[in-house]
Amino acid sequence: MLKVLTKDEAVKCIREKTGAMRPETEYVNLNSARGRVLSGDILSNEDVPSFSRTVVDGFAVIAKDTFGASDSIPAQLETVGEVLMGEDTDLVIERGRCAKISTGGMLPKGADAAVMVEHTESENGLCLVYKAVSPNENITKKGDDIKEGEIALKSGRRIDTAETAVLASLGVYEVPVYKKPVIAVISTGDELENDDVTAGKIRDVNSFMLSCAAMQYGCEVITYGAVKDDRKLIKSAVSQCLEKADCVIISGGSSAGTRDMTVSILEETGEVYFHGLAMKPGKPTIFGMAGGKPVFGLPGHPLAAYFVFRLVVTEFIKSLTGTEDREIVTVARLSENVPSNNGREEYLCVKINENNEAVPLHTKSGIISVLSKADGFIKIERNTEGLFKGGFVEVYRL
Repeated sequence: MLKVLTKDEAVKCIREKTGAMRPETEYVNLNSARGRVLSGDILSNEDVPSFSRTVVDGFAVIAKDTFGASDSIPAQLETVGEVLMGEDTDLVIERGRCAKISTGGMLPKGADAAVMVEHTESENGLCLVYKAVSPNENITKKGDDIKEGEIALKSGRRIDTAETAVLASLGVYEVPVYKKPVIAVISTGDELENDDVTAGKIRDVNSFMLSCAAMQYGCEVITYGAVKDDRKLIKSAVSQCLEKADCVIISGGSSAGTRDMTVSILEETGEVYFHGLAMKPGKPTIFGMAGGKPVFGLPGHPLAAYFVFRLVVTEFIKSLTGTEDREIVTVARLSENVPSNNGREEYLCVKINENNEAVPLHTKSGIISVLSKADGFIKIERNTEGLFKGGFVEVYRL
C-alpha cells in the first residue's frame, strides 16, 4: 500500500532526514570551477576598481569648469599633461586645468569627471570643451564595483560566467567549493537491453538520462547500469553502490506490483520514510535511508523518472551543497484549456510559440521525446479542475 505524500511534504521529509549531511571543501583552479558550488563566502580584500578611472578617451576635468559650455561658448582649459592606460600618475588637476586621458586611465587627483574627446578641441596646450559634464560623469570611482570587506559572492552560489568574472577581478584563482556529491544510478527490469533489442524488450533510457541529469546538477556519477528483476542482484547492486556513493537512485520496481521489489529491499537494509507522491507523473516514488545514506526509488517510465529527479531529488542535492535556489521562470498565456481532477499536482511539458503562449504537449509517462520538444513545464495545483485558456502560467525550465 502506497503511503502518499505531497511533493512539498516529501521534500520536507528528505531535508529532515539528510539535513546533517555536508560534503567537504576542496580548492579548484578558477579555470576548472564552472558548475561548482562555493563552500564559503568570498570576501573582497580590496576595492574594485582599486583606483578611480575614466571610461572614455578624452580629458580629465573638474566638472564645475565645464558648466555652461556649448558649441558657441566653449570652456577653455589649460592641458597640464596626459594619463595613459596602465600607468600611475602624480598629476594634480586644479581649477581651470585638465589632462588628456585614455580609456581606463587613472583619474588624476582633483579631477571628478571626464569629457569625451569628441566634445573637445585641443591645440598648443589649450583644450576647448563644447559640452558640459556632471560630477562623476564618464568615470568609475574606486570601489564602485566591489568594496573592500564586502561579501562579493555568497556560499552556495553556483559558479558560472558571471561568478568567474567576479572571482577573477578579486584575484581569487583557487576557489573553495564543495566536493561533488557522488550519486549512483541503477536501472531495474527484465525488459531492459541496450544492444540488440529483441521483441518485448526496451533500451535502458534511465541509466543514461538520470546520470546526465545528476551531472548537470554538479554531481559525480556512478552508472551501475541495468539489473534484472532478481532480488539478490538488486540487493547486491544497492549494497555495492552504498559503499561508494553518497546517494543511490534506483529506477523501476517502485510501484505496488508483485515484481516491484525496491521498497521491500530498502526495508530490509534500512528504513522507508515514504512510498508514493501525490504528483503526476511520478506517483510510485520511494525515499528511505540505508547505511546513513539516502536511497530514492524512481518510477521506471522515463518521463516520470525525470520529473521526480527534477522536482524532488534535486532538492536533496541543493540542500546537501547549500546551493542557492535560482529557479528560472517565464510567464506566458496558456494556449488552451487544460483539465485536471486527479487530486495530485500535475506537471505538463509546454512549448512557447511565437505569440508567447504556452502550448501544452500532451503525452504519457512512457514517452520521453517530449522533453526534447519542450521549452519548459507548468504546474497544475492539486484539487483544482485545471487551467483555463488565456490565463497566465509560470513556465519552469526543464
